[in-house]
Amino acid sequence: MMRNISSATEFCLLGFPGSQELHHILFAIFFFFYSVTLMGNTVIIVIVCVDKRLQSPMYFFLGHLSALEIMITSIIMPMLLWGLLLPGMHTVSLAACVTQLFLYLAVGTTEFVLVGAMAVDRYVAVCNPLRYNIIMNSHTCIWVVIVSWVFGFLSEIWPVYATFQFTFCKSNLLDHFFCERGQLLKLSCGDTLFTEFVLFLMAVVIIIGSLAPTIVSYTYIISTILKIPTASGRRKAFSTCASHFTFVVIGYGSCLFLYVKPKQTQAAEYNKIVSLFISVVTPFLNPFIFTLRNDKVKEALRDGMKRCCRLVKD
Repeated sequence: MMRNISSATEFCLLGFPGSQELHHILFAIFFFFYSVTLMGNTVIIVIVCVDKRLQSPMYFFLGHLSALEIMITSIIMPMLLWGLLLPGMHTVSLAACVTQLFLYLAVGTTEFVLVGAMAVDRYVAVCNPLRYNIIMNSHTCIWVVIVSWVFGFLSEIWPVYATFQFTFCKSNLLDHFFCERGQLLKLSCGDTLFTEFVLFLMAVVIIIGSLAPTIVSYTYIISTILKIPTASGRRKAFSTCASHFTFVVIGYGSCLFLYVKPKQTQAAEYNKIVSLFISVVTPFLNPFIFTLRNDKVKEALRDGMKRCCRLVKD
């Protein structure tokens, strides 16, 4: 443990408490989650690329969302699994810590912007179906994706830079399973109040800013669906939005609890639980949310399985 006035050049991740046997059980559970996440989201990306029935803006965005889910869990899970597998504390360098935090926040921000764009896409599809192909043309979709990625990565440069401008002289023991910002600020011996407030405002702008078009879009969507005279028509219209709406509730709910608060340095146990939900559970659920509630994706999967079986038999 470092006790002088110099800044830490590496951090020791405390990870999860408990015995080695418990760590091995957690390793098996998280490895299963990670494997299913990689396979499920990769399958979605592949079928979106190869199946002509899924060549529409909704599935184009879904392919990018699945790629983001693979990235965000891959940024966290290898370090988490390595820490569970090896006895003792896991050491990570300052450079690796900076890189991990930046990628984690940048990919997460990109995902928020993309999910907001997907809500607007659903609004156009339900409320302006005759103009849908004109408004959501290929050029529009490509630009939406480019803006999402560029904004996500550029917007997190200053927050990460500001975080690592502090001197981490209290300790180099990080009570987390990855380089989480709130726990890093706890180790600083400087006054972090102003930086935490600015980070809070940025979180409000990014999360609430991307949530606002989602709320407005679904307000109009629900209003339009309720005006459809037949129950089958209402059910069909809602089915096109159900998967996205479920993802919005899960994704935004967990991030609002973690980031939209003035005090970033909350309890480590709280941080770990919410971080697990964001980086492990949500990416794991993504393939199930968008396949079990989507008939086109299920049909594409069935046809893909049949083609694979025929290839194996031949």
